[in-house]
Amino acid sequence: MNDTTDQSHAASAIAVHERVQRIFAAQQTAFAQQPCPSAAERRAWLRSLKRQIQRYQDLLADAMSRDFGHRADAESKMLDLLGSVLDIDHAVSHLRRWMRPSRRSTELLFLSNRVEVRFQPKGVVGVIVPWNFPIYLAAGPLTAALAAGNRVMIKMPEVTPATNAVFKRLLGEVFDENLVAVVGEELADPDVFTSQPFNHIVFTGSPAVGRIVMRTAAKNLTPVTLELGGKSPALVTRNYPIADAATRITHGKSTNGGQICVSPDYALVPRERVDDFIAGVRRTFQRFYGGRTDGNADYTGVVNARQWQRMQAVLDDARAKGARVELCAPAPAGEGRQMPLHIVTQLTPEMRVMQEELFGPILPVVPYDTTDDAIAFINAKPRPLALYCFTHDDAERDALLRRTHSGGVAVNDWGWQVVNHDAPFGGIGNSGMGTYHGVEGFRELSHARTVFQRQRFFPIALFYPPYGNFVQRLVLKFYLRSADPALTHSGKETS
Repeated sequence: MNDTTDQSHAASAIAVHERVQRIFAAQQTAFAQQPCPSAAERRAWLRSLKRQIQRYQDLLADAMSRDFGHRADAESKMLDLLGSVLDIDHAVSHLRRWMRPSRRSTELLFLSNRVEVRFQPKGVVGVIVPWNFPIYLAAGPLTAALAAGNRVMIKMPEVTPATNAVFKRLLGEVFDENLVAVVGEELADPDVFTSQPFNHIVFTGSPAVGRIVMRTAAKNLTPVTLELGGKSPALVTRNYPIADAATRITHGKSTNGGQICVSPDYALVPRERVDDFIAGVRRTFQRFYGGRTDGNADYTGVVNARQWQRMQAVLDDARAKGARVELCAPAPAGEGRQMPLHIVTQLTPEMRVMQEELFGPILPVVPYDTTDDAIAFINAKPRPLALYCFTHDDAERDALLRRTHSGGVAVNDWGWQVVNHDAPFGGIGNSGMGTYHGVEGFRELSHARTVFQRQRFFPIALFYPPYGNFVQRLVLKFYLRSADPALTHSGKETS
């Protein structure tokens, strides 16, 4: 029986591997036959994608709720589907301008000639999607890739099978697999996907898995865009109303059950205002969810038992090391995964809650004495994907922006920098590399091809050997000036 099962699993893995290779080869062939689709074709693709998301909105919202154990339809539609449609609309509106060759200046030496940059599709793009926003984080890279004229293979997350099935169906109705193809939980070994010689890979997920993707892609010299995460801080300054900061940070920590890569990971609060801040968080959470999460139609559950257990382990570690943990609502009964917001104080650096990206409804509150202390605390950690600054003092805001690094910033709120699609979205350092959304996404997934065109009668022969003619001497004298007589040709000082 075991031998038969093992043989069946092995045969299935081989079949999946062969399917991935077959689709990839078909997309390569299709791209070779149509290496530069017109603007009209690309816009038609994008409009088809938008129509399908609109048509399937109820099925998608229902599927995401089933995958999460529960997720509010409004949350799925506002965050996953509305964001996707806004991104597509922006690309359709601006695509012709993005595709135009970009005129560049020649050097004075080459005046009268012409230099321009043309944006050429890269080829076949691989997109690896995380589970927390399975449609938005698939549709965003897909939109950029199609706008740039590429073929796309999408690897959906294994923990969202219901969503994957609906998404695959809606794409299959309007796209041939040689243009857009989807694989998902049937891929037991993710390396089967990343080992294909894609022309570019877009990965969204954790820094640990991002390193693996980058290492695998390097074998084929495949460029990567990595959208990772990290511990995104929310700094509340002394001049900002504490109740308002508590409301906005609570919203960021409870939306999608805190399972967002740009969710505020921890709050930095003036020491004397910590108690007021915590009271504000508790009041806000009660107001949002009526004092309970278990069975609450507006509150998203933890995606699966594995993530639930990880969060419980993080909280247990904090308690064991002396932290204080407060729940903002009663814990769910039985096997419910609608985990209420937990506030954690009395923190020490060795606690897991201060070392790991939390990716759930857990909010550490860190007191600080001076703004310099708070900035030093932020800068001591790896660079995050987002930074949130709550201040009404422009000078204080600008100082924080000068002295810190992050992928993006929102001032006096959280998260909205991501869904403004004329601006790039991406990380820095441990939180990622590369960007997409808007023109940056188009360019990320295009090859910027420099084209120099010599004017017919331009005397380029003046730069040919034999060297030493009058024009060459004049040019070198003008641009290099005089050499330092104290140095020899070998680069060593003369004695």
